[in-house]
Amino acid sequence: MPRLFSSVQFKLALFYVALIAGLLLFLNIYPIVVSRDLVRSAKEAALVAQAISVSQHLSTGALEEESIEVAIEDLNVQNLARIVVTDETGADLYDTAYGQGTLHTHELFHTAFMHVFTGPTGHEVFYGVYQGGSFYSWAGAPIMSGDVLVGAVFIHEHDVDQGALIVGIQWNLQNISIVTFVVALFVALLFSRTLTRRLKEMLSAIRMVGRGDYSYKLKVKGEDELMELSQAFNSLTDKLQETEEMRRQFVSDASHELKTPLASIRLLSDSIVQSADMEEGTIREFVEDIGQEAERLTRTTEKLLRLTRIDVQPETQLVPVDVAKVVRTAGHMLRPLVDGGQVEMTFALSENCNVLATEDDVYQIVFNLAENGIKYNVAGGTLHIRLIRDETQVYLVVEDTGIGIPEEDVPHIFDRFYRVDKARRRDEGGSGLGLSIVWGMVQQYGGHVDVVSQPGQGTRFTVTFPALM
Repeated sequence: MPRLFSSVQFKLALFYVALIAGLLLFLNIYPIVVSRDLVRSAKEAALVAQAISVSQHLSTGALEEESIEVAIEDLNVQNLARIVVTDETGADLYDTAYGQGTLHTHELFHTAFMHVFTGPTGHEVFYGVYQGGSFYSWAGAPIMSGDVLVGAVFIHEHDVDQGALIVGIQWNLQNISIVTFVVALFVALLFSRTLTRRLKEMLSAIRMVGRGDYSYKLKVKGEDELMELSQAFNSLTDKLQETEEMRRQFVSDASHELKTPLASIRLLSDSIVQSADMEEGTIREFVEDIGQEAERLTRTTEKLLRLTRIDVQPETQLVPVDVAKVVRTAGHMLRPLVDGGQVEMTFALSENCNVLATEDDVYQIVFNLAENGIKYNVAGGTLHIRLIRDETQVYLVVEDTGIGIPEEDVPHIFDRFYRVDKARRRDEGGSGLGLSIVWGMVQQYGGHVDVVSQPGQGTRFTVTFPALM
């Protein structure tokens, strides 16, 4: 039960029920109050006018019972419930309802009497009350003889018909309100149940995804915010599933990349240990091979750590970096590889090509692109590095005359561990991580990488950085 009272379904239903109950209460009170006020206003106007008419008619003669009775008969107001005429002291001179007691015992009469005789010329007064399904009204007016206040006339009306009409309206409103409340209660419960059922479906889906089932999808229904939430949830699970698949593939590829040099090192070391009569030259060759595999293992590990750093994107202090200076440094470090590959490396570097980054990252971008341009070039080929700046961008162009990239491989060259030539040895073709590092770093600094390649003719990489103003 405590869980029921704290549930969203119960709170929604309670809110709608309270709102509807408040509206129905208002609709039951407001029309009745307005109707009563309208009836009272109409009676005030009519009874005060009749009281003034009677008082004016009586002011022309003596205030005696016979003359008062004749005057009232002439006015034809016998339809009124009661007419009372008093002198200036409040003593009755005439009363049309002798057998019904006196008005003097009613509180409102005393109030009316006091107000009528206020001041030297008196005042017209009216008091009305709705009680027991009937309207009780009193009106009074002073009787003047010249400038002298000589008495007052009081008119009383007891209206059952209009009171019954108000009671009927009130009764009908109550019946309608009861029916409306029951229907509204049912609709509120149905609506809240429908809404919370969809929320429960989302909660169940979140729990499924939390257990690792990223393939779970919500059924998209309706055209409301919950539909948009369902679409956003499904889009999120698609990204989670894609990320999970990439993670598994990354772990598999990384394990394979690390396992290969480790297996080579173990094989070579076992061969040395198990061959007691192995020649010294062979042992030296095996040890050199072990060293090379260890270096490749170190390079692969460093690249994996660098990719991890890019994914996590730790906060680093960015500084202005002169890209031209970094290109010259990378070119100097690559000179032995250029000479060994019989490749000519040329530069065309514009000045004032500054970007906001870290010098190490820009170096890695330039070095990896240039290294690929040398490795996948041909003997006697060229590697041309250009640096261009316009008003808002800095362009790093690395273009070679090498073997090129097949068209079907171009969309995948920035994927981790992807190698264009699967048959190529890892020590020749690399680990497939260099371009992934380039892509991640460039994206990290708000730039992008474009590649154009033709097999047998060469490849051109264009890196675009936001220029530092």
